[in-house]
Amino acid sequence: MSVIPAKPVLVSDDPVARPSREQALDAVRTLIAWAGDNPDRPGLIDTPKRVVEAYGEWFDGYDADAAKELSRTFEDVTGYDDMVILREIEVESHCEHHLAPFLGKAYVAYLPGEKVVGISKLARVVEIFARRLQNQETLTNDIIEAIESHLQPKGVAVMIDAAHQCMTTRGVHHRHVSTVTTRFTGVFKDDPALVDRFLKLAKA
Repeated sequence: MSVIPAKPVLVSDDPVARPSREQALDAVRTLIAWAGDNPDRPGLIDTPKRVVEAYGEWFDGYDADAAKELSRTFEDVTGYDDMVILREIEVESHCEHHLAPFLGKAYVAYLPGEKVVGISKLARVVEIFARRLQNQETLTNDIIEAIESHLQPKGVAVMIDAAHQCMTTRGVHHRHVSTVTTRFTGVFKDDPALVDRFLKLAKA
């Protein structure tokens, strides 16, 4: 399993040095004790290690590069001039306000310009940005801006539908509420009929 490496990570525009693995383990032990339990009791003795390993997996998006995923493109689209859409891409992310998971689906479409990219790369871009501390609005923007920047398409559409456990398991405790965010660029932004078609295909 991956673990949190002790190296700089870009948060916004500023590099931040990561703590050592031992410091991360100590932090988990502190939180267990703060919650009211004994981090040295048998059931919890290995929990810090498991949490650090889980964090290494949940947040490995900090070590990945969306630009690299989108760098291999193809220019021969054999006359294709309609949207490419991926439906129901799994979104597993964590709210930056409470570190609670939010889980859902992403729907991503673009209208190619001169370049197309392997469809798995679009799903990977969603995964990279989701595996960082996020809010859903920023996640939506991150995905669309990466595609815009590296593919120069005629337009991009992104919709995310997710349930936030910071809302379902604490606070207001509304279990059956999901949050939907959308953003459209280029021809999608200019053509309501194209947006309507995207939304119908996304939920078909």
